Amino acid sequence: MNLSFLKWGKTMNVPALYAALADRRVLWMLFLANAAGTIYGYIWYGWQLRDTPPAFWLFVPDSPTASLFFLFVLLAFLWRKHWPYVEALAMVTLFKYGIWAVAMNLLVLIVNGSLPRQGYMLMASHLAMAIEGILYAPFYQFKWKHLLVAAVWTLHNDIIDYVFMQFPRYEDVYRYIREIGYFTFWLSILSLLLAYRFAVHKRRLRLEL
Repeated sequence: MNLSFLKWGKTMNVPALYAALADRRVLWMLFLANAAGTIYGYIWYGWQLRDTPPAFWLFVPDSPTASLFFLFVLLAFLWRKHWPYVEALAMVTLFKYGIWAVAMNLLVLIVNGSLPRQGYMLMASHLAMAIEGILYAPFYQFKWKHLLVAAVWTLHNDIIDYVFMQFPRYEDVYRYIREIGYFTFWLSILSLLLAYRFAVHKRRLRLEL
């Protein structure tokens, strides 16, 4: 994508935003930021993983796994390549777990009347996750079959979380676990619908790197 940084593209007439998103400097900045967040996320889940049967390990650290998917997407973009299955997984899970974490921390704030500083940091970083997943939608090249795999992964993860009770632990709001599980299911559906609308639908915006 031959576009100058933060200027209007001449060949595709796209806004400066998309020119910036395709710029290698921005891709590298996002890669490093997401790498740091992914590492922090897996460390944060360490205490829960120690109490989790190994069969469930893959499905416990939801947010860092979502950002890990996006790391591979960014790496492919830097090589000017596309890995459609990973793109579909990244878009769906970034939005889902980004919004989920914001909602859970807001619920903690409502229940307790306060939220530790770390909670506000998590809200900001997870909101950024949800936004970046959507912003890069015009560059994704996944189709129905790729989205179907992402749907199976996402809904299966909900089963692991709320049937086998391996959900991320927020002790302060455990009393609402049934409502949280119901909310999470419909958040999964919304995430899949958004991925379809912005990355698969025939009228979606399509851009090349």
